[in-house]
Amino acid sequence: MKNVTDSFVSLGHWPSAGSFGGLWNFGKEWKNNLLSLSDLLDNRKQRILNTIRNSEELRGGAIEQLEKARSRLRKVETEAEQFRVNGYSEIEREKLNLINSTYKTLEQLENYKNETIQFEQQRAINQVRQRVFQQALRGALGTLNSCLNNELHLRTISANIGIIKKESW
Repeated sequence: MKNVTDSFVSLGHWPSAGSFGGLWNFGKEWKNNLLSLSDLLDNRKQRILNTIRNSEELRGGAIEQLEKARSRLRKVETEAEQFRVNGYSEIEREKLNLINSTYKTLEQLENYKNETIQFEQQRAINQVRQRVFQQALRGALGTLNSCLNNELHLRTISANIGIIKKESW
């Protein structure tokens, strides 16, 4: 971003930098690129929000399963009380296994949601970085191309040929 800003500011230091129209075109191109970047960010935001919604739906399903499990647990507890009188402890172990299994499932779903969100955020950041770099490069090339006229271009080529000739002797 600093290079693009420097390139834009440096237009004032070139005698053949062009007219205000060149700056206007440069500004319009920059605006269009920013709008394109904004669209990319909006799309990425929608994907992340959809991922969050999907994760929340999964979480809601897990909570529903937990409620069903709690309902079954209450039923099992009632039966356990009856069996406890008779000396059965198998129901207690089953109850604990059911609770532990449900909590592990919830924990796994929460971890999956967090990993998915982190992955999508990192991917969005990387794409934004790439787009900003590409836009900066395009802006710099556009600035350079608009600043070089034929005479300056030919003088640069001649100077480079002179340097090459001196180095080859």
